[in-house]
Amino acid sequence: MAEFKSLLRKTAKLKDPGGYLVQAEEIKLEEFYSKFIVRKVAFIIASVVGLVILGLLASTLGAASVGVKDVAYSIAVRVFPFAEFHTTEVIDTIVWKLRLPRIVLAVLAGAGLSLAGAVMQGAMRNPLVSPFTIGVSAGAAFGASIAIVLGFKLIGTTGTVIIIVNAFVFGLLTAFIVASLASKKGMRPESLILAGIATNYFFSAATSVLQYIATEEELSEVVHWTFGSLSKATWENILIVTIILLCCLTTLMKYSWDLNTMAHGDEVAISLGTNVGRVRGICLTLSSLIAAGIIAFTGIIGFVGLVAPHITRMLIGADHRFLLPSSCLMGAILLLAADTLGRTIISPIIIPVGIIISFVGVPLFIYLLLMRRREYWS
Repeated sequence: MAEFKSLLRKTAKLKDPGGYLVQAEEIKLEEFYSKFIVRKVAFIIASVVGLVILGLLASTLGAASVGVKDVAYSIAVRVFPFAEFHTTEVIDTIVWKLRLPRIVLAVLAGAGLSLAGAVMQGAMRNPLVSPFTIGVSAGAAFGASIAIVLGFKLIGTTGTVIIIVNAFVFGLLTAFIVASLASKKGMRPESLILAGIATNYFFSAATSVLQYIATEEELSEVVHWTFGSLSKATWENILIVTIILLCCLTTLMKYSWDLNTMAHGDEVAISLGTNVGRVRGICLTLSSLIAAGIIAFTGIIGFVGLVAPHITRMLIGADHRFLLPSSCLMGAILLLAADTLGRTIISPIIIPVGIIISFVGVPLFIYLLLMRRREYWS
């Protein structure tokens, strides 16, 4: 706000020596800025309320019917152990062991993938960028595939932990390969995207080779992993994802102003004092860390990292101070709604959330593109 006032004084000084016009314009600017902030804060509050309501609704839906009151009592017993709330062991098991872990992981995964997509799009100034564009998902799929088919492990782990560790490490490795290739061209957005596409195709081809030589059981497990699912959600997994997401979000919020300047081009950002190469590298590293950490536990869940930032930007604008947290909420709502639909549409059969989000996201994304009436970065 101070920068806007300073610029206003400089541009109006010659025409208004007395300063009356500047003061009037400052008042108008403050009113406009207040409305600008209030609208965005209202959107965030409404999104939080909507997410809570959707979470409560999702916790009541499934093969076993549980009422909202039963869910609320079951949660209250754990949160307020000394209060006089009563629940049953059956309801407690359904809520805390089956549904809440899945709901919380859906919220975290949707928020994290959307955050990663918003940051990558801002850093590269390209609306088509997402964690999957630069090959993070392809690298993670390859890591999981060599664990399933070849039994290759990076550390001395066993069982599903091998798949999780391999997917996480190879997802990050892919991001670093892309960044290294792009740095040869000066870390330009175009170079990053092209390097990501090339790396994506390479790891996809390598995964296809592993699927070709796999047994029927191994092939089934690889394909199921690539569908993307929240069925293996546990509180231990949720804790790891939460730590990664909160640490990265806190750091990325510090670069929101830098992302705002980069939205106007590298030359403008540099003239305003932004170290474009450093900011782009940090943002891509952290967003890749978020995406790899989530994909390692959920498998490939596409499209939410692309469509959620678009929806949010079209609703509240491109100011990253509000875009990043709002994108988290929008992604959480989309993924939780998709998972709830997948659990209930043909119950008791559960459709993987990766399939549902693609069916829902693609038409929605096309509709938004057709209805858009202004420049993407405005």
